[in-house]
Amino acid sequence: MCIFCDKLRKNEEIIYQNDYVFVIYDAYPVTKGHCLIIPKRHIESYFELGNFEANAIDEALRYMKKILEIEYQPEGYNIGVNCGEVAGQTVMHLHIHLIPRYRNDCENPKGGIRGVIPEKQKY
Repeated sequence: MCIFCDKLRKNEEIIYQNDYVFVIYDAYPVTKGHCLIIPKRHIESYFELGNFEANAIDEALRYMKKILEIEYQPEGYNIGVNCGEVAGQTVMHLHIHLIPRYRNDCENPKGGIRGVIPEKQKY
């Protein structure tokens, strides 16, 4: 069974939800407050989303930003989606990473998400 479907079925670790998505904190956080926005419908790719689901993801991202601002006061954010195994997706149920960023949380953040391929990060 899918780990995310199981969490939804058990109503486990959910910190926010709306009609189409739910949010949990990442089990292996990159930074304090790193969370995942997950469609309730089991789909693998961002490109399978319906319009209502896409809007619900945006709503959840904005809501969680407000929560993270209160709880952790980050100074920036990365929003990321891994689509497919070659892109690093390990759980084949779509999930969007909302990663709060803090000054000095890495040596040189220039290039941001380009760092998924380290030699391409610096430009």
